[in-house]
Amino acid sequence: MALEFIGTTSKDGDCPTLYRDTETGNYVVQGDRLTDPEHLAQLRDVKDSETFVVVPAALLTRFAPKE
Repeated sequence: MALEFIGTTSKDGDCPTLYRDTETGNYVVQGDRLTDPEHLAQLRDVKDSETFVVVPAALLTRFAPKE
């Protein structure tokens, strides 16, 4: 897997950041882990291998594909 840096809304170089897997076309999001128990309890069909990150709307509206 080769990741292509798409963009970030961070001013100091950490998260949130968006990447694209150049082999599959899938996206990878770097962000703060969702830890709020009330929010986690509302998630459905969660696999043991999954984790959740908070994605600011500004990151997606600025860098997500438009098609």
